[in-house]
Amino acid sequence: MWRHIASNAITLLIVGIFLLGGVILWGQNQYVAEGPLDERICLRVERGSNVTRVSHTLEDKGAITSGTIFRLGMDYADKTAQLKAGSFLVPEGASMAEIADIITRGGASTCGTEVVYRIGVTQATVQVRELDPVTSRFVEQASFDPSADEPPAQFVEMRARPDTRYRVALAEGVTSWQVVDVLGRVDVLEGEVDEIPAEGSLAPDSYEVQVGDERADLIARMTAAQEEILTAAWQNRVEGLPIETPEEALILASIIEKETGVPEERRQVASVFVNRLNRGMRLQTDPTVIYGLTEGQGVLGRGLRQSELRAETPWNTYVIEGLPPTPIANPGRASIEAALNPDQTNYVFFVADGSGGHAFAETLEEHNANVRRWREIEAQRNSD
Repeated sequence: MWRHIASNAITLLIVGIFLLGGVILWGQNQYVAEGPLDERICLRVERGSNVTRVSHTLEDKGAITSGTIFRLGMDYADKTAQLKAGSFLVPEGASMAEIADIITRGGASTCGTEVVYRIGVTQATVQVRELDPVTSRFVEQASFDPSADEPPAQFVEMRARPDTRYRVALAEGVTSWQVVDVLGRVDVLEGEVDEIPAEGSLAPDSYEVQVGDERADLIARMTAAQEEILTAAWQNRVEGLPIETPEEALILASIIEKETGVPEERRQVASVFVNRLNRGMRLQTDPTVIYGLTEGQGVLGRGLRQSELRAETPWNTYVIEGLPPTPIANPGRASIEAALNPDQTNYVFFVADGSGGHAFAETLEEHNANVRRWREIEAQRNSD
């Protein structure tokens, strides 16, 4: 009888081992199998959270089929202690193993809230925005002028969160003085900028920053980016340009930047200035007059006077021959490339056409007709 009992016990043990092995194999398959999410979600992991809380959140969002398997899988993979705080984009169909990797790999948050410090040509703003994980588009939550407005509640709340991301965004055509002036008021940055960078040397772009980053280091990143853009554009320049050096290309690009309201016109505007330089004509462009008055320190905020058009400054292209001595702003990549690869035209004049763009002309007669049309448009607007 004891032999029969022992035989049955061994049989049950073997069956149990097989069943346990089957359950483990099933759990492993579930852990790496495609998940149930049919659209992306943004998963927020609070500082001080743990895998149990995260697994419950994932179950509530329909991202995993079993919190228990998720926790066991993370424990088996030695990932439980590697959980990172932040906001993480979980793609549709992500497996539990993939989600575990996303929330433990470290690095910056990949979704959630972002504060953007925008340095514009006429104004600086702070924008609070949140990434919609479904559309991958940012939705603005708040926006304010830091020099005039009290920070809204959304900004104060997001600024206190440890997983909020930060960016500094430079608009094309800002001056180096404007950049340094605004960076001095960006509250997530530290340190001083010893001197204003050379005009034109900063690349307009969006730069991700972290709390405690040095302002001088950010300036260095902007400078390196502009050097890279200018070097590549110079190497790919067309032949026959009236430009001797990359520095002259940067000067011309800055004028193109300030004169272009419609991006598609950049190469046409560039062709006008290139043609005028080739013919020995003065550039006669208003933004150079404005820069001679402000030297990039702020916005003029009014129209130019006739006396200012005739005033002798190093930058006034109504008075000087050729290019001014320095750029008049920080041009973007498109304007640099336009300066070194302009359209092939015979245009030597342009004037506003009332739509935000320009009317171009090859002769003074055509240009004068375009000017008359523009003045008629202005008169009509002023009478409305």
